[in-house]
Amino acid sequence: MGDLFEKLDLKFNKTTFDKQKDISTIQNKEFNLPLVNAKNGNNGVMYYGRSNDFDSADMTIDIVNDGAISTGNVYSQPQKTGVLYNAYLVNPKFHKNEKLLHFFAATMQKSIKLKFGYENKAGWNKVKNEKIQLPTKNGEINFAFMEKFIAELEAERIAELEAERIAELEAYLVATGLKDYKLTTEEKQVLADFENGKFEWREFNLEKLFTVTSYKQRFDANKVTVTDKGNPYVVRSALNNGIRGCINENEEFLNEGNTISFGQDTATMFYQENSYFTGDKIKIIKSKSSEFNKKNAQFFIASMSKSFSSFSWGSSSFNVNIINNQPLKIPTKNNKPNYAMMETFISAIQKIAIKDVVDYADKKISATKTIVRPLHKYE
Repeated sequence: MGDLFEKLDLKFNKTTFDKQKDISTIQNKEFNLPLVNAKNGNNGVMYYGRSNDFDSADMTIDIVNDGAISTGNVYSQPQKTGVLYNAYLVNPKFHKNEKLLHFFAATMQKSIKLKFGYENKAGWNKVKNEKIQLPTKNGEINFAFMEKFIAELEAERIAELEAERIAELEAYLVATGLKDYKLTTEEKQVLADFENGKFEWREFNLEKLFTVTSYKQRFDANKVTVTDKGNPYVVRSALNNGIRGCINENEEFLNEGNTISFGQDTATMFYQENSYFTGDKIKIIKSKSSEFNKKNAQFFIASMSKSFSSFSWGSSSFNVNIINNQPLKIPTKNNKPNYAMMETFISAIQKIAIKDVVDYADKKISATKTIVRPLHKYE
């Protein structure tokens, strides 16, 4: 190794150096220089320091020579890096780049990891005499092959990320019924009408559009066995659509699906597509219209949530009379609720949200690709 690398003698001001004040475990604007030490994982970086407090170098390899757990670890450090007590940096004597650092770090660690320990530390005077195996061509080190090899590994990782992203996205689109997230002409028009104030609005008391009933039977949370199989068990939680899990009880007491569950103490409300059991203080809100469905239900829930937002939590256990008299402001046509328009509007909003998810996933993939730099061409 000594034929290919030389040890760097990097220093820091030991007189003023204080772990509590002059280094940080979190990288920030002031403490932005990675500091390697006897660290297992995180690329050997244990702290961050101020750049003017430490000597630093870039495109180096970090060898951990102390520490009972991490002695003998080797990490590539393409960025500017400083050192603390229990590690040192070695600088390649050949033309260097990030891909070559990765290759050499891996082969160096393979060579020394099992040869040194806490009682026999991996100091440079010993390590420099160790040998590593490298690919050659015509009797010379084949740097181009090493670069290509690392580049292919990185490309495979990017392909894995892209495949994972596509699989997750496909599954989500299928589950939500939004396989195609492109807006239709009708959806674009509804959004434009909404933004331009062309919706016709009317206010209805909730009882004009829905009936509010009690559960068929209350199932006490302390007396049921919640599993991942059975019928949904809806409680007053604001999480997971109000569903705590599934229970297996007499199906005679199932509440009807295609309804809205309403928590009386919390004013939490969710559309329940399937039949469900309930816990305490849950009301069942059922539409009087056959046009009510999963999509336009989200519009009604938004209007209901806004109506109940004037109440402070716990100020009232919302009884049937209070619920029935809450005003709902919704779009209409000929003074009647425009269920079709609400459905189209919610469909458009969902597609926009899905598009944002797709864009976010694409940005993550793009960010990964920027880390993989173009291959350096050797003559």
